[in-house]
Amino acid sequence: MTSGALLPHSSRRPSRRPGCAQPELRTSSAAWLEGVLSMFEAEGLDVPRLLGDAGFDPDSLHRQNARIPVDEITVLWQLAVARAGKATLGLHRDFASTHSKLGTVGHAMACSPDLGAALARLARYMAVISDATAFSLSSDARGCWLAMEHTGGSLPIPRQRVEFALLTTLVQCQWLTRRDLQPLAMEFVYPAPASDRLHREAFGCDVQFNATANRMLISAADMAMPLPTSHPVLGEMQEHLLDDQLTLLGQTTTASLVCAEIARRLQHGEPRRQDVASGLGLAERTLQRRLQEESVSFQSLLDRTRRELAQQYLAEDRHTLTDVADMLGFVDTSNFFRACKRWFGVPPAQYRARIWDGPAAMAA
Repeated sequence: MTSGALLPHSSRRPSRRPGCAQPELRTSSAAWLEGVLSMFEAEGLDVPRLLGDAGFDPDSLHRQNARIPVDEITVLWQLAVARAGKATLGLHRDFASTHSKLGTVGHAMACSPDLGAALARLARYMAVISDATAFSLSSDARGCWLAMEHTGGSLPIPRQRVEFALLTTLVQCQWLTRRDLQPLAMEFVYPAPASDRLHREAFGCDVQFNATANRMLISAADMAMPLPTSHPVLGEMQEHLLDDQLTLLGQTTTASLVCAEIARRLQHGEPRRQDVASGLGLAERTLQRRLQEESVSFQSLLDRTRRELAQQYLAEDRHTLTDVADMLGFVDTSNFFRACKRWFGVPPAQYRARIWDGPAAMAA
């Protein structure tokens, strides 16, 4: 394998019963995972034993640009939380600032003119860190919401991974601006813990649970804060490097852009091709031509996106089957049930019941 190739780690896969379709392979960078593992060590965990029990070859983490499948990272988090006996694993601001590794993405962010531009670069290049993580920005009268969603695996993403990722984003904002900025609001989709004291201490604000998204609100004044490390020329050079990495990951194809746009629109109903084209700033005929050049159809991308999101939504027991059908843009649940039997070979409730079989045995 040539140096610089993107190497998916494949020493172990979480077990699944026959009939459960394999998900699209989404991955995170081994460099980011190394930072997470160093955080586990700081939390007092025996990382070599953790890796061994999860079936990891430690040497594979040190290969240049190695990538780790999202479900394997989920199993690591599940084992770590179980062995630490700590539901707030990683929820410590010092750990997030010391053990996060953003690599070239972090360098590009530091070269940006202001915090808003830095976060826009993070949204654009998040796939380099993890193409299983969607990071988005949306305006609010008070500032900007920074939202994060993990997709692409068949196992439910541990809340601790999401909390650590958003805390890492916050401390990166503080480092970039050289200010102790605090979010105006913090929201998580998960149920409230018995005590949210550690959450409030980590994020520096009140935290709402059972929300519609995992996100934090940064004030307009903070988003406009100029960065002392701004360097336009160096930032452009970093972007060229990151664009090359996106190309290697297949994240610059029209198909990948269409899938992202479909996912954004699904909760409002099944998106039409012309609406997706408009959202991408393309004429519908141009979109159709580009997809034909990539030998893929709009309908197959719609089906692929729905299937991938269904795997994630069904892994989260907070969603009823009716909720999942609505979130996937189906007009009724019968169409959703038929789609699940085609995707997974079983109805949605049966697929949901099978999801935890593999990791449950390991975490016991």
